Amino acid sequence: MNVADTLKQASSPLFTFELLPPLKGKGIDAIYKAIDPLLAFNPSYINMTYHSAEVVYKTLADGKIEKRTVKKRPGSVALAAAIKYKYNIEVVPHVICSGFNQEETENILIDFHFLDIHNLLVLRGDPPKGMRVFQPKEDGHEHTLGLMSQINNMNNGRYLDENLKNPEKTTFSMGVAGYPEKHMEAPNMVSDMKYLKQKVENGAEYIVSQMFFDTQKYIDFVHQCRKEGILVPIVPGIKPIASMNDIKVLPQIFNIDLPEELVVELKKCTTNDEARQVGIEWCIKQSKELIAFGVPSLHYYTLGESDNIQKICKAVF
Repeated sequence: MNVADTLKQASSPLFTFELLPPLKGKGIDAIYKAIDPLLAFNPSYINMTYHSAEVVYKTLADGKIEKRTVKKRPGSVALAAAIKYKYNIEVVPHVICSGFNQEETENILIDFHFLDIHNLLVLRGDPPKGMRVFQPKEDGHEHTLGLMSQINNMNNGRYLDENLKNPEKTTFSMGVAGYPEKHMEAPNMVSDMKYLKQKVENGAEYIVSQMFFDTQKYIDFVHQCRKEGILVPIVPGIKPIASMNDIKVLPQIFNIDLPEELVVELKKCTTNDEARQVGIEWCIKQSKELIAFGVPSLHYYTLGESDNIQKICKAVF
């Protein structure tokens, strides 16, 4: 069953979460270790992030600077398949514009199709490291809409090679991202909402929100979407605070606000363990508020660690 149907048919809020592929050189056991404690809460699906290669510079012994292209988190396709078939749980891999041309994207999609992985979260992705403005790879997609159109074409049996004979249609179902506090590059919320509506009109069957720490901002976002005629399920994405540094890092990276009540509690913390506990308590509060509002699902960003998510789920589900 595709994710959109699962969300629509749910009689109570579903539990889902997102994982990062391990860094190169690390094993898959760390992923299983993160998943295993959460199985008790019956996750409906697991999202798996996708990462493009990035350019790094290394100073050589002779003082020269060497430019290298490195993929620090490889193996996303294989990892998604391993999780799906080990646990018999639907996996939703991310498919991104950043760092991929159209042929590379098509080949990744063919791999997913062969593996019977048909639910995708379709994203533009972040600008390459060190760049403030997003630049697509040559012959890549500049925006999510272009990537969605390529997926729609494959669903209709149209591949990049127009000379293929009787090409098989794929059956991908697409989710997209939404931003309760607007995308950092959008000039305003009205513009961002228009773009989100275009994604839904182009085939997005549900929306997963960027993280937020003020529940009212998500509620306002949902009301605004409905007012604009965006009627697909909108899943709240939630990330518990995990360290003292999050108070600075999260607003900078994700262009989001932290409520003053949360900031006050975090400033009282003297260790990361204390900050992590504050994050758990705040996330439990948010989760209960969202359930009361009537969300179809609660989607947690784990960043590969699940001990805090386990404690949150015990209090919520």
